[in-house]
Amino acid sequence: MLTHEEIRAVYDQGPEAVIALVERLYTLMDQQQAQIAELRARVQALEDQLATHSRNSSKPPSSDSFTKQTRSLRQPSGRKTGGQPGHPGTTLQQVAVPDQTRIHEPARCVACGASLAEVTGQPDPERRHVFALPPLKVEVTEHRVMRKACAACGHRNRGMFPAGVVCGASDGAGVKGVLTSRNQAQLLPSERSCQSVADVFGQPVSEGTLEAAIDRCAAELAETETCIKQGSGPCGSGPL
Repeated sequence: MLTHEEIRAVYDQGPEAVIALVERLYTLMDQQQAQIAELRARVQALEDQLATHSRNSSKPPSSDSFTKQTRSLRQPSGRKTGGQPGHPGTTLQQVAVPDQTRIHEPARCVACGASLAEVTGQPDPERRHVFALPPLKVEVTEHRVMRKACAACGHRNRGMFPAGVVCGASDGAGVKGVLTSRNQAQLLPSERSCQSVADVFGQPVSEGTLEAAIDRCAAELAETETCIKQGSGPCGSGPL
């Protein structure tokens, strides 16, 4: 840092000396900002490395040398693993009205091989239910706006796209919600979060989409986060 006398000496040398000093100071400031940015990036990389372990990434357990593993305080009970005698089961129960019914008819007689195509059958009393997920796929909705000319003045009016429809093609709230949940709640790395959504729904998504979704979610929850940190109830309702 320059002393008062040094600054005064530069000032006495005239405007050119002052300009040269200011330019030199700006150069030093730019260099310091670059060094600070580089050091911050290195610190962040080291913090991310320390926070990543086999339970929230694809790293093998043998790489968890810097992670303190928690140990269960439960003591062995001496009982066998699994459900204990008297424990209520959780077997699936058939429903009264299924979503769909498929009939499986015998094609030929197992005794003589004759065709049964023209024979009227009778339902067997046995029923079997299968609980399955419906096919998962991305649903694409096209948005269009209409143009209408005013009958009174002739002005041409154009409809407005909804607030969430921001460009020619974009991911909807459902896709962004699943991405955010996989990354923030399930603690999957960004690449694996995007890959899991692509595997399930057959629609590739980018890590940039995930980052934007997280930023938007954080912005919308900022007020709620402040209320929680301040120990208050629902925003505006006062202390808990």
